[in-house]
Amino acid sequence: MIESQRHSYHLVDPSPWPISGSLGALATTVGGVMYMHPFQGGATLLSLGLIFILYTMFVWWRDVLRESTLEGHHTKVVQLGPRYGSIPFIVSEVMFLFALFRASSHSSLAPTVEIGGIWPPKGIGVLDPREIPFLNTPIPPSSGAAVTWAHHAILAGKEKRAVYALVATVSLALVSTGFQGMEYYQAPSTISDSIYGSTFSSATGFHGFHVIIGTLFSIICGIRQYLGHLTKEHHVGFEAAAWYWHFVDVVRLFPFVSIYWWGGI
Repeated sequence: MIESQRHSYHLVDPSPWPISGSLGALATTVGGVMYMHPFQGGATLLSLGLIFILYTMFVWWRDVLRESTLEGHHTKVVQLGPRYGSIPFIVSEVMFLFALFRASSHSSLAPTVEIGGIWPPKGIGVLDPREIPFLNTPIPPSSGAAVTWAHHAILAGKEKRAVYALVATVSLALVSTGFQGMEYYQAPSTISDSIYGSTFSSATGFHGFHVIIGTLFSIICGIRQYLGHLTKEHHVGFEAAAWYWHFVDVVRLFPFVSIYWWGGI
């Protein structure tokens, strides 16, 4: 921290990453539209845009980690920003997944004549909820218990235990993702099979995508914990990851009840 600074806020230095991220997003959007229609060069522009976005994410977060760990700019006041920002982000994700579950409930509670007046629609095969879906449901909450263990270990200053807990968190998350892959492989319906297939694939697929994002989040936190970046006084990044992971593991209960069980009984 600069000695002449008389406040607790971090005045960031000029950075090229906001404009580079914007250009990458523009290239991704234009390239995606060109690829879908299909224009020549669309796939190339889409790939370059995605690479540009991933590179910007890496170097921008690298700078944030440097500012927080090595330069000491993330004071107690500065840490409030990421904490408060994580909450509406997670709430928006909850609303997004709730909309998908609501779409499934809308069709399952009052099936129309176009789908035979029954749910699942006539002629659509479904997974047995007592098999892989039931086996996979307790795994995300168990992983959430492991990330809570890691949080308590960090607060207690037990670095090795925190690393072990994060390894357990990631391992359970990978098992859950593997089970979902088995579900899709064995599923008798696809996303194009009536309203059931579209809502099933959208809801479970986006939840699985959130599991993958949370897994990557936990892996990064595990690496940072191993490198000694996280302390009992400063672990905002881990807290955001833990909140996100609790959102993911609790949400898993809703598709099991509203999609697997209701659609498979």
